[in-house]
Amino acid sequence: MPRNMVTIDGNTAAAHVAHATNEVIAIYPITPSSVMGEISDEKSARGEKNIWGTVPLVAELQSEGGASGAVHGALQAGALTTTFTASQGLLLMIPNMYKIAGELTSTVFHVSARAVATQALSIFGDHSDVMSCRSTGWAMLCSNNVQEVMDFALIAQAATLRSRLPFLHFFDGFRTSHEVQKVEELSFDDMRQMIDDNLVNEHRARALTPDRPVLRGTAQNPDVYFQARETVNASYPECLKVVQQEMDKFAKLTGRKYKPVQYVGAKDAERVIVIMGSGADTVQETVQTLSAKGEKVGLIKVRLYRPFPLDAFVKALPSSVTKIAVLDRTKEPGSLGEPLYLDVRTAIGEAMAAGKYRGTGYPVIVGGRYGLGSKEFTPAMAKAVFDNLKLKNPKNHYVVGITEDLTGSSLDYNPSFRTPMTETFEAMFYGLGSDGTVGANKNSIKIIGETTKNYAQAYFVYDSKKAGTITTSHLRFGKKPINSPYLIDNADFIACHNFTFLEKYDMLEKAKPGGTFLLCAPFAKEEVWDRMPVEVQQQIIGKKLKFFVIDAIKLAEELGLGARINVIMQTAFFKISGILPLATALKEIKGAIKKSYGKAGDKVVEMNNRAVDEALKNIHEVIVPAAATSKLVMPPAVSGQAPQFVQQVTAPIIAGRGDQLPVSLIPRDGTFPTATSQYEKRNIAVEIPVWDEALCIQCGICAFVCPHAAIRMKAYPGELLAGKPASFKSCEAKIPEVKGMQLTLQVAPEDCTGCGACAYNCPAKDKTNPGHKALDMKFQPPLRAQEAANFDFFLALPDLDPASLKLDTLRGSQLVRPIFEFSGACAGCGETPYLKLLSQLFGDRALIANATGCTSIYGGNLPTTPWAKRADGRGPAWSNSLFEDNAEFGYGMRLAVDKFTMFARELVNQLIEDPSFKGSRELLREINGADQSNQAGIETQRGRVEKLRALIGTSPVEAAQKLLPLVDYLVEKSVWCVGGDGWAYDIGYGGLDHVIASGKNVNLLVLDTEVYSNTGGQASKSTPLGAVAQFAAGGKTMPKKDLGLMAMSYGNVYVASVALSNPAQVVKAFLEAEAFDGPSLIIAYAHCIAHGIDMTRGIDEQKKAVASGHWPLYRYNPALAEEGKNPLQLDSKAPSIAFEEYAYGENRYKSIKKLNPEVADRLMQQASKVAKARFDYYQKLAGLDFES
Repeated sequence: MPRNMVTIDGNTAAAHVAHATNEVIAIYPITPSSVMGEISDEKSARGEKNIWGTVPLVAELQSEGGASGAVHGALQAGALTTTFTASQGLLLMIPNMYKIAGELTSTVFHVSARAVATQALSIFGDHSDVMSCRSTGWAMLCSNNVQEVMDFALIAQAATLRSRLPFLHFFDGFRTSHEVQKVEELSFDDMRQMIDDNLVNEHRARALTPDRPVLRGTAQNPDVYFQARETVNASYPECLKVVQQEMDKFAKLTGRKYKPVQYVGAKDAERVIVIMGSGADTVQETVQTLSAKGEKVGLIKVRLYRPFPLDAFVKALPSSVTKIAVLDRTKEPGSLGEPLYLDVRTAIGEAMAAGKYRGTGYPVIVGGRYGLGSKEFTPAMAKAVFDNLKLKNPKNHYVVGITEDLTGSSLDYNPSFRTPMTETFEAMFYGLGSDGTVGANKNSIKIIGETTKNYAQAYFVYDSKKAGTITTSHLRFGKKPINSPYLIDNADFIACHNFTFLEKYDMLEKAKPGGTFLLCAPFAKEEVWDRMPVEVQQQIIGKKLKFFVIDAIKLAEELGLGARINVIMQTAFFKISGILPLATALKEIKGAIKKSYGKAGDKVVEMNNRAVDEALKNIHEVIVPAAATSKLVMPPAVSGQAPQFVQQVTAPIIAGRGDQLPVSLIPRDGTFPTATSQYEKRNIAVEIPVWDEALCIQCGICAFVCPHAAIRMKAYPGELLAGKPASFKSCEAKIPEVKGMQLTLQVAPEDCTGCGACAYNCPAKDKTNPGHKALDMKFQPPLRAQEAANFDFFLALPDLDPASLKLDTLRGSQLVRPIFEFSGACAGCGETPYLKLLSQLFGDRALIANATGCTSIYGGNLPTTPWAKRADGRGPAWSNSLFEDNAEFGYGMRLAVDKFTMFARELVNQLIEDPSFKGSRELLREINGADQSNQAGIETQRGRVEKLRALIGTSPVEAAQKLLPLVDYLVEKSVWCVGGDGWAYDIGYGGLDHVIASGKNVNLLVLDTEVYSNTGGQASKSTPLGAVAQFAAGGKTMPKKDLGLMAMSYGNVYVASVALSNPAQVVKAFLEAEAFDGPSLIIAYAHCIAHGIDMTRGIDEQKKAVASGHWPLYRYNPALAEEGKNPLQLDSKAPSIAFEEYAYGENRYKSIKKLNPEVADRLMQQASKVAKARFDYYQKLAGLDFES
C-alpha cells in the first residue's frame, strides 16, 4: 500500500513517531522544540492511540530538569518514555542522562539542536547543546532534513530497544525543526514492523516493581566504582551493529537506504567535507554541481555520532582522498579543535595505526566552524571550503559565513555562486510579525504540496519577538525533491505585505529578472508608483518585473479582520502566480480557513471567506513606466544624530544587513549600550492617536496603559513654546503640582504600534459627539511627518525634576519621562506598562535581573533595547542570566550592592576621622545618615555625593582612593527581579522561594500572563482551571497556583496582587514594595495575545478578571502588623459578575465550549467555585483582627 505524502515540518515528523511509539511523554516548553510537545499533547487530548492501541500519557513538568527526572522515573517503572528539548533545557537534563545511560535504559530524546547562551542568548540552531552531551554515554543520531527526522526517529526507537543504549536523536533547530517539506509519512504498520514487541516486553520486565523487588541507584565506594563503570564497554561496539541492522531493516520497508556514515560524491574524490545536520544537504548540492564540472570532490555525512563509527568512517572515505575539511556547528574555545574535527583526526590516526586506512598517506585535515546561531550556510560557502582545500597549505581552524577580522580566520566566498534550481519555483513574502503572513504561507505550501504532485519546501525567518518585526517566508516547489536548507536569493515571486518596508529593506535585490512583485499598499494603482522610493522603481524597471498592488489593509479593516491581511495576500498570490487552477486554490484556501479558524467560531470563518472573495476584486496590475520618476529616496536606517555605535552596528542590523557586520564591530563580552530603541523608528502603525486638548482631563490613563511609551504627557513653562511647530498642541496644566505650566500629550508616530489602547481607555468624551474623545485613532501616513516633528520638539522640552512631582499619584507618575520605551512587544501588550511604570518610579537607580521570556526578548533582543536613560545619563542597568535562576541572579546583585554600600560607608566613617577631611565632616555625616526613602531624598543625596566625589578625586588619602570607585553606592540602589509566570511559578520557583525567605531587600515583579507567552502559549502552574493552552489542549484541570498566598506564609514578605484596571493601586503597590526593607513580590496581571482577546480592549478583560473574583487585588505589608494592623488590605470588592462572564470573553476559555461543551461546563463550574472560594478566603484573612 502506498504511503501518504504529507507536508509537515521537522518537529511534526518527530512527534508523529514519538507519540506512536511511547506510552509516557514528559515535556517542558523550550524553543524550538516546544511544537513536538504541543503536537503530542493535542494527539492525546484527541484520544489518538499509539501502535499498541493505548493513548500515551502526556505530562508537563516545571522544568527540563523535572521532565528528565520524570522520564527517568517512568523508564525505571517500565514505561516506554520520551521527551523533547533543546539548548539550556537539554543541559538541565544531563545529570539524568548520565544515570539513564549508566543503567542501560532504552529511550529516545528528540532534540531540535539550538545554541547555548554564552555572551548572549540565541533561540536559533547549532550543535552546542548536543555536543555538551557527548560524554553522557548516549548514542547520538543526527537527521539532516524533515524526511530523515521521521525516519531516524523510528530507527532510533528500534535501536534503543535492541541495544539498551539511550538515543539522543537531534536535528537542526529551526532550519530542520521548522522547515516544512513534502515527505512520505511512516504508517503504524511500518512502526510495528520496526519495533520488536519482544524487546518491548524485555524493557517492561526490567521495571521496578514490588512484585519483583530489586535495588538500583546505589552509592559505590572506591573499591568497585571503577569496575562498575567499565561494565558497559561491550554495549557500544554492539550498538554500531544494531544501528546498521535497523537501517537495513528500514530500507527493506521503505526503500530509503541509510548508513551511520554515508559518502556522496566522486568515486575518485581528492577533497572531502565531513559534516552533520542540515548543512550536509547544502554540501551535497554543491558536490553535485562541482562534480558535474569535473571537480573531484565528495561529502561524508556523519549520521551516527556516538558511538563514533570509526570502521564505517574510514571505509566510506575514498582511497583517493588527500585533503579533508571537517565542519562543526559549534565552538569550543580553548580546545585544539571542535568535536567532530577532533574525532575525525583521531579516527584517521587510529585507523592508520591499525592498518585499516585505505589511503596512501595521512591526509591533510583541517577544521572549520559554520552556522552558529542559525547563521546561513549556502552552496557558496560550501564551495569556499572546497576551494580552501585546493591550497597547498589550507587554512585550518577557520570560520565560514562571516567576516572574522580580528584574527583573520574567515574564508572568503563568492555569494553569487548558486547551484542550479531548474524546474523549481521560488517565492518570498515579507510580512510583519502577527499579521498572519507566516501562517498563511504555511497553509499555502501545504495546499501546493497536498493538491499537486509537486515537492514543496517552506522556511520562515523571524527574530525572537512574537510581533511587530519583519518576517520573511521562503517557499520553493517543483517536480523534484527539494533539499536546499538555505534561504532564497533569486526569487520568481516577491510579495511585500507592509508598504513601509519599501523605505527600510532592499527586498527586490533578491528578485529574479522577469519575476513578479506584489505589494500591499494604501494607495490606488494610479498613485502607488509615485509613492515608492526611486531605488525600488529602478529595480522594478531594471529587472523587468511584473508589478501588482492591493490595499489589503483597507480591505481587512472593512471586513473586520483588523491587521490580519494574511488571507487577502494569500489569495492574491494564488491568483497572480497561477500555481494552481484558481478554483482549486480558492477551495483549498477556504478549507484551510475552516481548519485554522474553526475554533474561533463561524463568524470569523465567514469573515475570512469574504476576504478571499473580495481580494480577487481588488488585485490590480500596475503599468510600469519606462523611467524612475520618484522624488522619494530610501532614508538611512537611523538618524545621523545617532551615536557612533548605533550608526556602525545597530543601523546595519535594523536594515537587515547584520550578516555583513565584521567580528571586530561586535562587543566582545556581550555588553551593549542602552537607549537605542529610539533610533529604530519601525513605523508600523496604521492608525495613531490624535489629541483634542480641549477635551482632555489630564488623567494620565492613556500614558499609563500605552505599552510602548509612544504617547506621553509633559508639563513645562509656557515660554518654551517659542519656535514650536505650527501643529504642536498644548493646553494649560490642571494637575496641582504643575499648575501655571503648559501641558502636552504627544504621540511618537513612528514608534507607536497603533494598538489603540490609549484612545479606547480614554475617559474624556465629547458630550455633543459621543464618537469623539480626547484621543481618536486616525490614519497615520498623512500625520507622520507632522507628528514626528512635534515629537522631536516635545523631547527637546526639559523633563521635570521627579523630586518635584507627586509620584504616588497616577498623574504625577505619568509626568515622569519613561525610560523603558518603544519595545518590540506585541501591540497592546499587558506586560510592558508595568515595566514602564517601574522605569518612571525607580529607573534612575534600578538594577534589573530579567528572566528569559517575553520580557527579556522585547527588553534585550537585538538590534535595539527599550531600556533607556534620563537626561543626566542615569537609567536601569539590565541583565539576563537564565530562565531558571533569575531570582538568585538578582539576589546576587543585591549582595554585591549591599557589600559595596557597606564598604563605602565604612570608608566614609574613616574619612570622618581623618584630619585632612575635618572641614567636610558635616557633609560626610549627612551622607551616611541620609534619608533616601523618596525621590527627593535620593536626588538630594546625589548632590551630596557629587560634592564628595570632587573632594576625594585628588586626595592622596588611601580611604579616599578606595572610596572613589564606590562612591555612587552611597546612593540607594533598587534591585528588581523581573519575569513571567513560567519563571516564577515553575522553573524558577525554588530560587524565588529562597530569595523571599532570605529577608534581603529584593523586589520581585511577576508579569503574570497565566501562560508561557514567549514559547508559544503553553500552560504553567499559573494557568487557570478550565483555560485551554498548549500542553493543556483539553482545558487545564487543576486550579491556578496561589503564589501570593504562599509568599505571605513567611509573614515578612511584602506581597501585592495588581492589575492595570486599577492604576492607582498599581502605583501604590510599586511604591510600597520598593520602600519595604525586605523582599517584596508584586504579581501583576498581564493580558496577552495567548488569551485570544482583542488587545485594544485588554484593560476591559482585566476589569472583568477582577470583578469576577478571579484576580483579587490586595497588598500584604508586614510593616502594618508591627503597628497592630492587619497586614492584608483587600483592594477589590466582592465579585460582581459571574466567573463565566469574564472567562467566555476570551478564546482560551471559549474554544473548549465549542469543541467539548460537556467538559467546558464541568470545568467552568469548578473554576467558578475556585474563584469564589479564593476570594472568600482572602476576605476572611483581610477581616482578621490584629490589634490584640
